[in-house]
Amino acid sequence: MYLTVILTVFVLWSLFTGLCPTPLLAVICLAGAGFLLLFGHHSHGSILPIDRYAQQSHLAAYNPAGKAALSVILLVLCLCSRHPLPPFLLFLTLSCVTVLIGGLHLHEYFSLLSLPAVFVLLSGLALVWDAGTSADAVVSFGWFVITEAGQRTARLVIARALGAVSCLFFLSLSTPMPEILSVLRRLHVPKVVIELAVLIYRYLFVLLSVYGNMNHAAASRLGYDGVRRSIRTTGQVYGNLLASSLRRAGAYLDAMESRCYDGEIRFLEEHKPLCPMQVLFSVLITGAMAASVALTAA
Repeated sequence: MYLTVILTVFVLWSLFTGLCPTPLLAVICLAGAGFLLLFGHHSHGSILPIDRYAQQSHLAAYNPAGKAALSVILLVLCLCSRHPLPPFLLFLTLSCVTVLIGGLHLHEYFSLLSLPAVFVLLSGLALVWDAGTSADAVVSFGWFVITEAGQRTARLVIARALGAVSCLFFLSLSTPMPEILSVLRRLHVPKVVIELAVLIYRYLFVLLSVYGNMNHAAASRLGYDGVRRSIRTTGQVYGNLLASSLRRAGAYLDAMESRCYDGEIRFLEEHKPLCPMQVLFSVLITGAMAASVALTAA
């Protein structure tokens, strides 16, 4: 955990060194470190909570097709931006909507965001640092240099990635999975794709639950006491998990066929019409995002 904090601080320093004064740069680096220390170590256990958050969200009562269309449009505008400011503002806006209007706890949102945020920041190292020499280098360590062009590219890519993640979180944390699949069905996505998505999504929870039980059982028997024993126990747990998953897959298939499974899984759908508030919000945020992208591209 502390190694991740150090690497993230190094990424933030690489992105903004030479761009802002040293005190402000120190504040940015300390803020990133504090974010990871507060939220990066949080664990949800063996069960993914995203579907539970979506069902409990205050935004779940709105039309799922409208939320999906808005997410896709904002995602396209985010990726079309040539300046990091519009995607970053989109990230802040959708995060506030998901937390404040959706009713999701701030700690839970940032704990979900911590993993993709760390991955995005660390991936920016490959864009910031370059090998060789350059006359306009901001910082140089031997054969490795930081240039202003590399910093601009890295900031843009990171801002786009965070904006895209916020679009995904806005949809997934406010729309239960069956409603998303219903939207895909109305878009005439092939049935086999939808069926695979349903089964994969369902058995993620099943396998995570089985893995959690196996892991706790192994830990209670001191299976992770020492490096050699930990490696052997990990191999045994994953081997048993594979065997259990194959056995459960056969049992669930037999159960589905005994209930007249004909190749299509149907869900009970609740009709949620578009309301004026949802349309107004979608128009306002789309117009603001499109305007900011156009203004920053000029």
